[in-house]
Amino acid sequence: MGRVNGVRETRKGGARRAALAVLGAAAVLMSLSTPTGRPSGGDAVPVAETEPAFPAVNYAVAVDESASLADADMAAEKAAAARIALGDVSSSSHVTVFGFAAAEGGGQSAVDPVCPRTTLDAAGRETIGACVGKLRKREAGEGTGTDFPSAIRQGVHELTNGTDPSEPRVLFLLTDGIMEVEDSPKYGDPAHRKAEGERQLTLALKDAAEQGVQIWPLGFGPKPDEKQLARIAAGGYQKGCVELPSATPKAELVGGSEKVGTTLERIFAAAHCMRHEEGPAPERPPTTFEIGISPLATVGSIVVDKGDPEVRITYTDPAGDKVATSGTHKNSRFELAGGTGTVEALKITDPLPGVWKVKAEAPEGHRSLPVAVSVLWQGELGGAISMDPPSPRAGDEVTVTMRVQTREGYQIKDPSDYEGLRVTSELTGDGFTPLALTLSDDGKGKDAKASDGSFTGTAEIPADAAGALKVSATLTAAGLSADTRSEDGQVAPGELPVTTALDIPEGDTHPGGRVTGTLAVHNTSDTPRTLKLSVTDVKAGLLTVTPAQLTLKAGESATRKVTVEVAPAAVFGDRLTDDGLSLAGNVTVVDTTDGDLTLVQSPLSVDVTPEPGIWDRFWWAFLATAVLIALAVAAVLALIRLRRARRDPHGLVLRLLDEHGEPLPGEHVAGHGHKQWYEFGVAEAHISPRIERRAHGPYAVRRNPNGGAVLRRRDGGRTPLSAAIPVQLTDGLSLALGEETRNSRRQKGSSAPAATTPGTNPGGQDSTNAYDQTYL
Repeated sequence: MGRVNGVRETRKGGARRAALAVLGAAAVLMSLSTPTGRPSGGDAVPVAETEPAFPAVNYAVAVDESASLADADMAAEKAAAARIALGDVSSSSHVTVFGFAAAEGGGQSAVDPVCPRTTLDAAGRETIGACVGKLRKREAGEGTGTDFPSAIRQGVHELTNGTDPSEPRVLFLLTDGIMEVEDSPKYGDPAHRKAEGERQLTLALKDAAEQGVQIWPLGFGPKPDEKQLARIAAGGYQKGCVELPSATPKAELVGGSEKVGTTLERIFAAAHCMRHEEGPAPERPPTTFEIGISPLATVGSIVVDKGDPEVRITYTDPAGDKVATSGTHKNSRFELAGGTGTVEALKITDPLPGVWKVKAEAPEGHRSLPVAVSVLWQGELGGAISMDPPSPRAGDEVTVTMRVQTREGYQIKDPSDYEGLRVTSELTGDGFTPLALTLSDDGKGKDAKASDGSFTGTAEIPADAAGALKVSATLTAAGLSADTRSEDGQVAPGELPVTTALDIPEGDTHPGGRVTGTLAVHNTSDTPRTLKLSVTDVKAGLLTVTPAQLTLKAGESATRKVTVEVAPAAVFGDRLTDDGLSLAGNVTVVDTTDGDLTLVQSPLSVDVTPEPGIWDRFWWAFLATAVLIALAVAAVLALIRLRRARRDPHGLVLRLLDEHGEPLPGEHVAGHGHKQWYEFGVAEAHISPRIERRAHGPYAVRRNPNGGAVLRRRDGGRTPLSAAIPVQLTDGLSLALGEETRNSRRQKGSSAPAATTPGTNPGGQDSTNAYDQTYL
C-alpha cells in the first residue's frame, strides 16, 4: 500500500517481538529430537539396551516482518540468536530462517533470506547465531505488506530443494494472520490484487501439500485472522508423523509474547510426535518445581525458561539424587543446552520415571522474572496380547485382550500417559478372510475395568476355520513409537487331549516374594504329556514361574501348585519407589508333546512394593512401647503434681502465741509459696506482733504430706509444726497452726489435706515418724 499504518505497526511489532522469542526457544526445542550416542571409552555406563532413534527434522521459520522494529526488538533478536547457538541439535537436522513482508516497489523483494539451510552441528549453530542477527526491520517504502504466497513458496523451496524426502518437512509461519498484497504490483491490477492474492495462496498451499510440507501457523497481534490461519494450516500436507488428529497441522493463536514459549512447545511436540507436559505455574526464584516424567519416556527434556541468565538450575531425580547436567548417572544420560542463556533444556536419555524436582536460585537483583518449567518427551509403548481360549474350536467365541505397558513390562498407572491411543486389531487364519476386531477400554462387555490399560474385544471363529490362527494388535499414539503384538494359536480339531484350568490371583508382594496359584490338568489321552510353563510379555528375569515343566501320565488328573517369583530388589534398582511397581505378563502353558499347542494363557498382574522397614514390620510393638512410656511419664507427672499439691502451703492458718502460750489476736492465712515454701516474717515483734508475707523472710512454712506443716528457719533448720506443738520463734513468741476455716479450705480446694487435730495425723502415727523425717 506504500504507507505504514499505525495500527498495522502495533500489530506487526508485537508479532515481530514474539517471533524473535520463538526463534530462540525453537533452537532448544530442536535439541529434543537429537539422537544421543553412547559414551565411548573408559568405564562409561551403558545407557540402555537400545538407543532410541528419532528421525531428523527439516525445519524452517518464516517471520512476518514489520517497519516498527525498535531497539528492544533488535536486542531480543540477538538474544534469540544466542539461544540458537547454544541449542543442542542433531547433525542430521536442518533449519532455515527467513523474513517476509511484501514487494511493493522496484528493487524490492517479498522475502529476506537470512539463514540458508544449515546443518545443525556445532559449526552450524555458530553460523545460525551470526546470521539471525541479519534480520532487519522493514522501513517505509521497502514493502511493508504481508505476502503469504511468497512466504509459503520460499518455505517449500527451502524444505524440498536437495533434501531427503523421508525427513519430515515443517514450516512454522509466524504472522498476524492478515494477508495484505494490495500494494504489490506483482499481483496485477490494483482492483484485482486481493483476489489474485487469494488465488496465488491456494496454488502455494496446493504445492506445499504435494511436496509433503506441513504448515503450522502462529497468529500474533490483537486480532489475527483465524479463518485465514486455519485455511493455511489445512492447505499444506496433512499427514504427520502418525495418522492421528493430534499430529495434523492446525493454527495456533498466541495471546501475548509471554505465551510464545508454551505455544511453540505444544505445536513443536505435535508436529514432531512428541509429548508436551506443562509444568506448575511460573514463580520467581528462589523456588522449587515438581514435574513428572512418564514411565513410557525413552528420551525426555526438561525445558526451563529462566527469564534471567543469572538464574541457576539444579535437577533432582525421583530417587532423590541431584544429577549432573552432563554425562551419565546410573542408567540415564544427561546433556544440557543453553545453560548460560535465558532458556535451558536438560535432555535425558532413559530418564528415571516419576516426579523430578527443578530448583531455581538467583543472586540478589536477579529475582524479578518468573521461571517456567515444562517437559517434552518421546517414548515407546509395550504391549501384551492374549487370546482366550488360545486353541479354540470353529464357532467358539474368543476374547482378545491387548494390555498397554512399558517396554520392560511394567503396567501404566496413569491413563494420561497414553492419551489419544488408537488400537487396531485383526484375526487371521487358515480357511477364512481376516476379521477386523474392535478392542476397547471402556469397562463394557468383556472389558473388566475402564481406563486400566487393557483393551478387550471378542470375535467368533468362523465355521470354515482350520489350522493356524493369529491375532494381532497395534498400539499407536503421538509421541510414542507404535507397538505391534501378535499371538499364534490353532483351531482345535475336537476335544483337546489335555484340559487345563489355571488360576493365579492378582498378587501384592515384595522383591523376592511369591504369588501362588493352581493348575488343574486332565490328560484324557493314552500317552504321557509334557507341559511347559513360562511367563511372557515381561522383561526377562523380572518374573519366573515354578515348575517350568511338568509331566502327566496317561489319563492322569491332578492339581498342581504354581508359583510365580518376583526378582530381587537389585534387579529393579531405582525403578522401585515407595509407590511400587505393577508387573504385567501372561502365564502360558504349552503342550510340547503335541507340537507346542498352547493350552492356556492367563493374564498375570503383580504389584511389587519395597520390602517394609523395621517400623512397618513392628509398628505395633513400637506403638505399644510408646503407649507404655506415655503412661509411665503420665504417672510420674501425676505423682509429682500430687506431691507438690500435698506440700502446697496455700490455706494454712498461722497463729502467734505469747510467752504464756496464749494466742495473740488475728490469724494469718498462707498463700501459694515460692517453690512450695511460704516465706514470712514477724512485724513489730515487741509492740503489736503480727505475721506478714516477706520474700526471703526469716521463716517459711509448707505442708507436711503426713499432716501438719514444716517450719523452715533462715539458718536452714526445719521443725514439724501443728496446732498441738507450737514452735518458738523468739523469746516471747511461738508459732502454731490454727484450724483452717471453711473459706481457707475453699481457697485451697482439695489440693492438700487440712491441718490435723492436735496430736494426731492421718496415719495414726506420731508426727516425728520416718515419713515426716523424709519431708522435713
